[in-house]
Amino acid sequence: MKEMDQHSELQALAKVTVWVAVSMTYARFVASRVRPGGLRFLSLFPVLCLLPFLPFHFSSLHLRGISAFFLVWLAIFKLLLLSAAAGPLSADLSLPAFLVSAVLPVKLINSHHHHHHQQQQRPKGRPFTSLLLPSAVKVAILASIIPLYRFKDLIHPYLLLSLYSIHMYLALEVVLAGAAAAASILLPGGLQLEPQFDEPYRASSLQDFWGRRWNIMVSAILRPSVYLPVRARCGRAAAVLAAFLVSGLMHEVMFWYLTLAPPTGEATAFFLIHGACVVAEEAARKSGCWQPPAAVATLLTLGLVATTGFWLFFPPILRSRADEVVLAECAAAMGFLEAACRKFLAWIGLF
Repeated sequence: MKEMDQHSELQALAKVTVWVAVSMTYARFVASRVRPGGLRFLSLFPVLCLLPFLPFHFSSLHLRGISAFFLVWLAIFKLLLLSAAAGPLSADLSLPAFLVSAVLPVKLINSHHHHHHQQQQRPKGRPFTSLLLPSAVKVAILASIIPLYRFKDLIHPYLLLSLYSIHMYLALEVVLAGAAAAASILLPGGLQLEPQFDEPYRASSLQDFWGRRWNIMVSAILRPSVYLPVRARCGRAAAVLAAFLVSGLMHEVMFWYLTLAPPTGEATAFFLIHGACVVAEEAARKSGCWQPPAAVATLLTLGLVATTGFWLFFPPILRSRADEVVLAECAAAMGFLEAACRKFLAWIGLF
């Protein structure tokens, strides 16, 4: 990345940080003064309108995509829940804790008391230091994958898509670990980490994959905002389909931020198919006609995720050539880090 581009991205990051801090400070003030309901929602509406514009400050696809995920998906859903006195946000939180919880995928130790039982059912949070070694390993694996893309014209398309899948998983893990590191710095000793992934490659079913292992923060947001309200009115099957539908629509939005191309509906179709499969899978399991061995269940689950992903999830990204932009930015980042390491080693006299 050129020096001028780096400077402009740093300026954009500073602007977005200020806007987010001011917006969330206002949101906490509203929560402390306005009762839950329509009036609180209307009071938060200016922030809800502002957040979708902030990612466009970035020209980098990585920064635009990450900020869209944090602000347009997670933060907006958290604020919508806040308008109904639900979710992880509360005026009882200190301002720093409110800001961190609103913007980053973390769970505070003394989170909203309404969710005590729900938190007990989830995997326990871990201190950030316990994630340092696993994160370092994932960074090393990711760094070893990136140079392979120089030979992507020689790689079979399905093998290349498999590499993209691993790349996406590792990149998400690293980004979310970085967010956790930032949260730990801002609130030292005051939080536990919301586990984002729990070995998704060991999933024994689609329900296990999407509900307990893959991007758990999204599941934690969709559950109170979509799943529980729909289940109370229409039953579990409809609630599952509704949650997957909303997830699909939000992925369309995320793809739009990444590709700047009109939504195609493929991501929505991908998640609706998986939602229907989760409903069918649960019904078959309850009837006793679907009880495969654990190893077979894992292979079938990952196979279905991969097959439908190759069919519906990746094509919008590939058609827009966003993958090439991602690879170029990764190569530039690797070059920057390599140069920085060389300068550091030369400075201490080891190179």
